[in-house]
Parts: sequence; C-alpha cells; structure tokens
Amino acid sequence: MSLLNGGGYAEYVAVDENLIMPIPEGVTLRTAAGIPETWLTAFQLLHFVTQVQPGDTVVIHAGGSGVGTAAIQLATEAGCRVFTTAGSKEKISKSMALGATGGANYKEENWGVKIKEMAGDAGVQCVLDCVGSSYWKQNVDVLSVDGKWTLYGLMGGANIEGPLLALLLRKRLRLEATTLRSRSDEYKARLTKAFAEHAIAKFSKGRYKAILDSKSFTLDEAQLAHDYMETNASIGKIIVEV
Repeated sequence: MSLLNGGGYAEYVAVDENLIMPIPEGVTLRTAAGIPETWLTAFQLLHFVTQVQPGDTVVIHAGGSGVGTAAIQLATEAGCRVFTTAGSKEKISKSMALGATGGANYKEENWGVKIKEMAGDAGVQCVLDCVGSSYWKQNVDVLSVDGKWTLYGLMGGANIEGPLLALLLRKRLRLEATTLRSRSDEYKARLTKAFAEHAIAKFSKGRYKAILDSKSFTLDEAQLAHDYMETNASIGKIIVEV
C-alpha cells in the first residue's frame, strides 16, 4: 500500500519506497486499497494537526465518508468521544457502529443544535471540517473555549460572511487549515511510518476496519465511479479495480 503524490489511474505506478506500507496480515488486496489515502488523512488530522487527547470530544463531519469512517475509529481508539454529521440515517447508524456516541443528519435537523445537546453545555474540544463556509457558524457554536477547528476541505464553499474573527477571539479558538497531497515527501514518509507503526497490527487483529462501499467499479468504469461519488450515496471508500 502506498500514499501517492497525485490523483490518476494506471495499471502501474512508481512510488518512493518510504511511502509504502505492508498489507496487514489477513487483509485482502482490495480492502487494503481502501486504507492509504483515507486513513493517512484521518491520522494526520487527528494526531499531527489537531493533536487530540484522551477525553476530548470530537465532531467529525462527513461521518460516512472514507476519511470519516477512518477518523471515527482512530479517534475512538485514542480515547475520544465522537459525534458525526452525515446526510442519511444509514450513515449515522454506520458511524455509531464504528464507535461514535451519536450523530446528526444535516438534511433533517440543525446539526449544531443537536450535537450541542448531546455534548453538553461545555461543547466539544475538536471539529474535523471538510465542509467549510456553510458550517462555520455551527462549528464555532459547538466548540468549547480553547477548542480546535481543523479545516481540510471546502465542500460547502470558501467564502464567509459574518463575525468569524470576533467569535474566534471570544472563545480563543484555534483554526488550522491543512492538506496532505501537497506536503513534502519527507513529511509523508514521517506520517506513513507513524501510521504503519500504530495501525497495521490493529488491522490484522480486526480492531480497525477499512470501510468499503458496497459498489465497486473496473478501471474502464472510473467515470461511473466519480458519477456515483457525486450522488453522495456511498458509505466508505469507493474502489476501482484494475
């Protein structure tokens, strides 16, 4: 398994040996293909950037996604209490089966109000946010004083109107934006090594599970895979088989 420098499809690739991990014992090649990008992203968000601590309460947006399903398991393993947001009851149920304490369906309810009710008046310590502008006010509302907001995507837009800076100051919030693909090979190698040491044995023992969507596609059907992903119906990682 490896973490590559960019997207694309091919039968063969050349990769830096420091970005390669062993396939966990007892895990199929197809399942292992669902590990590197999603789990390394989630591991980076939680441990390299946000630096979660045991006892933290963490909100993970897109809880039914590949990164979301990985982050739920990693955060739970780290001793955190997890709440998720997702767009269907099925995705919320999956999140809770993976260890989340609760979740909110953003299509049916104000997720900020729902999670604040579940988390308690003190709020949550961390938010992993791949949505961006459409969630900014709710992110601030649910975060506790000195909370951490980690931004790694802009699915909900990039422009913000409102008193964001004043609210960040009022609660002494830390907002940090991060990416992975554009990082240096040295950074990726350090991340890969840390993750492999932490997780490979846990996959072999079944403590961690790479969640794959029920649908799969061949290499010739790559565009169909993208079309399916855009429906937002998938749960876990979508696999394209060569």
